[in-house]
Amino acid sequence: MQNATSPIMENPGGRLPQNSWRAPTPSLLRVEKNSAQISPLELPRRRATDNETILIIDDSPENLSALGSLIQEAGYLVKVANSGRTGLRLAVLPQKPSLILLDIMMPEMDGHEVLRRLQDNPDTRDIPVIFLTAMDNDEDEQRAFDAGIVDYIIKPFKPSLVLARVRSQLLVRHARLWLQDQNLALEAEVARRLRENELIQAVSIRALAHLAETRDTETGNHIERTQSYVHLLARRLANHSRFAATFTPKYIEALSRSAPLHDIGKVGIPDSILLKPGKLTPEEWEIMKTHTILGSDAIALAERDTNAPADFLRHAKEIVRWHHERWDGNGYPDKLAGEAIPISARLMTLADVFDALISRRVYKEAFAFSDVRKIITEERGRQFDPVITDVFIEHWNEFEAIAMNHGIDS
Repeated sequence: MQNATSPIMENPGGRLPQNSWRAPTPSLLRVEKNSAQISPLELPRRRATDNETILIIDDSPENLSALGSLIQEAGYLVKVANSGRTGLRLAVLPQKPSLILLDIMMPEMDGHEVLRRLQDNPDTRDIPVIFLTAMDNDEDEQRAFDAGIVDYIIKPFKPSLVLARVRSQLLVRHARLWLQDQNLALEAEVARRLRENELIQAVSIRALAHLAETRDTETGNHIERTQSYVHLLARRLANHSRFAATFTPKYIEALSRSAPLHDIGKVGIPDSILLKPGKLTPEEWEIMKTHTILGSDAIALAERDTNAPADFLRHAKEIVRWHHERWDGNGYPDKLAGEAIPISARLMTLADVFDALISRRVYKEAFAFSDVRKIITEERGRQFDPVITDVFIEHWNEFEAIAMNHGIDS
């Protein structure tokens, strides 16, 4: 290739002058057999609606003029640059090219270096590039495709071949962009439906929880408070080395969502026991304790009916059945102890007891926060997981603030 000595051949409107077409030079274009009278206007034209811009980068003015005129007369907008550095600048200007025709053999910066810089720039890395070259061997062609080009045209060119390759790559680009748009639309629709399903799920959980709450009107905002305690405690435990791997954002979300169901089994407890204003008899207490089994069995049936696992149902089942277990093994219904108690239930135990202690009930008055803190501290390692208790006490003021903001039942 010869060095370009003229300025960049680019028009403000992106087209070459209409009188710029010149007979194809032997070094660039080859007239096909039986096509001696071929003119650019007789070559296949693209659709007028496809308003694409083609950038041609070549150090030879003759090649730029011939290729530019050919492509312009085929209906495309054309930008031309006589060096790799100029081509890189034009590639990022407004009306970015949809396709780049790039010569390999150029001084200062060859086609491979231009391609590398195009690919390194997020604004140009997705622009397809066709290499133009006189090097006709398998090794050079393989190197070019390995570098990321979409096509490889050997000089001298056939006009119809050049236009066919250009059209093909633009159609591929259109298809790729269409698929990207479809994928984005599909992702948006999936996200919308997921949000809708999550809302339905959350509303259904709250409805079930409030159904149980209607049986025991003294619990007030207990559901909202305990859910907030569990969520905060889980977030704080996520920073603890012992629990960091467990308390992922997804786990915390599923755990918080299932927390309101912890007392759902109370819908199966007779009013004479659930609403009794005094102390329960031993027989009544045994019936009251069955709310953990009634609730977990109901969730197990729902889980079976879905025919698909759901994290929040698994956590809900754990919380409902085992939130009255104790660290020392003296809880109910299964007398689990220590690490055998699922972590979800251990959090719920502390949140539930804390809220019960600070709230008034028909059988007791509300305890002061200072007294509740002392009780929970004393139950460390007995009723509550020691580490979870330590984290709860460390962030005591945050839990107290939640209680105050949601309104304590006093």
